[in-house]
Amino acid sequence: MSIQEQIKEVVTTHRVVLFMKGTKQFPQCGFSARAVQILQAAGCEDFVTVNVLENDEVRQGIKEYANWPTIPQLYVNGEFIGGSDIMMEMFEAGELAEVLKA
Repeated sequence: MSIQEQIKEVVTTHRVVLFMKGTKQFPQCGFSARAVQILQAAGCEDFVTVNVLENDEVRQGIKEYANWPTIPQLYVNGEFIGGSDIMMEMFEAGELAEVLKA
């Protein structure tokens, strides 16, 4: 199975997936920490995280999968939502909670 197929399987198997540096319990970059805090503030506790630092193929592959150069990356219901800046804008506008409820 190719790395792209593996990534697709993860984002389509789980409702909310955050590709990040580190884990939910121990983020290893400020943007990833902020992404976790935003999801929790939006009332989402049941999200899955993928630590891209554990696998270089995943780290590169996720950038190609979404055609998005940075990490973290949020997926909801198999759809790419954005990185921490977009998450923050959506959270402040009340849009993130709506996407997470859908």
